[in-house]
Amino acid sequence: MILHVLNGDATRTIFEHANIPGDVMVWREMLCEGKAPATHNMARFFEERAAFLQQEYGIDQKAYLSDVDHEYQLLNNAAAYEEIVLWFEFDLFCQVNLLFVLYYLQQLKTPLPPISIVQLDKHPDVPNFRGIGMLKSQHLPPLFEKRVYLQEEDWQLANDAWIAYSQEDPLAIEQLSHRSSTHLPYLGNALQAHLQRLPGSSNGLNAVEHFFLDRLALGKLRERDLYYQFWNELKIYGFGDFQLDVYTQRLQRAGVVKREDEMLSLTGLGEEVLHNEENYLSFASQQNVWIGGIPLDHTPWRWDEEEGRVIRSSGN
Repeated sequence: MILHVLNGDATRTIFEHANIPGDVMVWREMLCEGKAPATHNMARFFEERAAFLQQEYGIDQKAYLSDVDHEYQLLNNAAAYEEIVLWFEFDLFCQVNLLFVLYYLQQLKTPLPPISIVQLDKHPDVPNFRGIGMLKSQHLPPLFEKRVYLQEEDWQLANDAWIAYSQEDPLAIEQLSHRSSTHLPYLGNALQAHLQRLPGSSNGLNAVEHFFLDRLALGKLRERDLYYQFWNELKIYGFGDFQLDVYTQRLQRAGVVKREDEMLSLTGLGEEVLHNEENYLSFASQQNVWIGGIPLDHTPWRWDEEEGRVIRSSGN
C-alpha cells in the first residue's frame, strides 16, 4: 500500500478522481507562517506552535493539536507502507512544508519505505501554473509515473534546511539556498524568497510589503485585485488569503496603507517609506512576528536588495 501526502485540499479534490491507488493524507499546516520552534521533540514542537497560533491568529489550540494528532497517525505508521509519495509544489509555502515532512519522518527513528516526490513549477496545459490543484484529474497519473525517489543527499539537504529554517541566524539558510540536490530543485529559490521576508536594509520593508506599497503607489486597488497581482507576479511565495490578510492588516496598523470599504490606498507616510524617507520599522510593531525561527522584533538581520544577500544592521 502507498501513502500519498497531498499539500492541500485543492489537490485532494482532483486526486480522488485520478484513480491512483493508496491511502491519502492531506497536509494542512502553513509552516511558512509564524513561529517554527527549534526542537527535535515533535510533541514539544506542536505544543509551542499551537500556543503561538492561538495567541497570534486566534486558531484554537486544542482543535489544532487534535487535528495534528489525527493527521499524523498515518505518518507515524510510515513503516507499514510500501512507499510514501509526497505531492508538493515549487513555492515557499510548499517547500517549507515539504522540509518539515521529511524532517518529521527522520525523527520517527524507524525504518522508512522508499520516499518519492512529485513536484513541478509549470504544466503545458495550465498557463500561469501556481499549483497542482489547478490541474485536472487526468494530469495526475502521468505525474505519478514520473515521480522521483529521494536519495541520501536529498535527505541531508532537507534535514539541514529545516534545522536552519528554525534557527534565529539566517546565514545558514543563505548558504543552503546555494546548495543543490538532484531531487529538490526548487528549494534554493524558495529559501531565497524566505530571506527576502527579512526587513529591507533601505526602508524596513520586506519583499511582500514593498510589493504591496509599490502597486498601491500607482492608485487605489480593491484588496482582491491587489492579491491577484501578487499571485501572478510573486508566485514563488505560494501564499493564500490568510497570509496576505496578515500583511495588509499590519500595513494598515502601521499607517502606511488605509482601507475604505474594499479599497486599499497608500497614505502619505506610505509614500515616504516607499521613497526611503522614513523607515517602516519605526511605525510597524514586530512584536511576536516570526518567520520560521527568526523573531523580527529584535533581529539584527536585514535583506540588502542591491547586494542580493543578508546583512547585519549596524543599528542593532
